[in-house]
Amino acid sequence: MAAFGPNWYHHSGTGHFFNSMHYWSTEIFFGALAAHLLTKFFMAAWRDGRWKAWIVGIVTFAVVVPTALTGFLSQTNWDSQWIAVQAKDALNSLGVGAWLNTLNTGQMLTLHMVLLPLVAVILLGLHIFFVRRDGPVKPIDSSRPPKTPIAETDQNKKGAGR
Repeated sequence: MAAFGPNWYHHSGTGHFFNSMHYWSTEIFFGALAAHLLTKFFMAAWRDGRWKAWIVGIVTFAVVVPTALTGFLSQTNWDSQWIAVQAKDALNSLGVGAWLNTLNTGQMLTLHMVLLPLVAVILLGLHIFFVRRDGPVKPIDSSRPPKTPIAETDQNKKGAGR
């Protein structure tokens, strides 16, 4: 998409197909990330010292969100131009507007295609390393002492009184 430029993916049928494939792949990717985060949270996968994998996962998520933003800004249409102006104001209020210019398509395309994906892949590798090193989390019930069935305790009380 970057090789042929925005005219290709805005006006060519083939370019529009690849642009749409890239867009929907990103939507599925973020849906899978959200599902992964929620399922692992509700399965209590942070227990037993697995906080490092969680921190790296959250930092990875914090890197892929700006990757999606820079991809959206690289579309060079009216929607992306409006979002770029709003993002520029937000970045200026954070004090990083001198380094990041969302209205600079070349800078956004470079961030989207080179720097942010490289950082995300490195962090993903580190996340997988921590997950594989620590192994699966034990089930929640395995850390608790076994419970005595109610029927057994009632029989013990009846037998103890005789």
